[in-house]
Amino acid sequence: MADILHRIGVEQSSPQKVYDALTTLDGLSGWWAEKTTGNPDLGGVIAFQFAAGAFDMKVTELDPGRLVRWEVVAGPPEWVGTTVHWDLRQEGDSAIVLFKHEGWREQVEFMNHCSTKWATFLMSLKQLLETGQGAPDPLDVRISDWH
Repeated sequence: MADILHRIGVEQSSPQKVYDALTTLDGLSGWWAEKTTGNPDLGGVIAFQFAAGAFDMKVTELDPGRLVRWEVVAGPPEWVGTTVHWDLRQEGDSAIVLFKHEGWREQVEFMNHCSTKWATFLMSLKQLLETGQGAPDPLDVRISDWH
């Protein structure tokens, strides 16, 4: 099994503000995918439509201001069955986000691509919370034509 790991600090923010951007359709569409629908409540499924395809995430755990957990239930075969974790904490004037996309069956080239894309979207999340404007799909940085 292999995991994607990232850490960002969101200046002049709180874990609750990050949590809200991860648990509301408006928040998610502001930094990850403009075409976001579904139910972001515990047990619900959120559908993300990207230019390169679609992903469905089941919300498996929520602890306001502390953590968000999703299970990938539809999307690329390499993603299905993996989990996405967001652990949040305060550090000085910044909210710290510890991100993990875990449970990849093997480390394939697509995982490298996804790690880079997660990094760009985490920077979009940071940008949304710090400036009010993120860069969700289709406004995100293009790194390759992976399909």
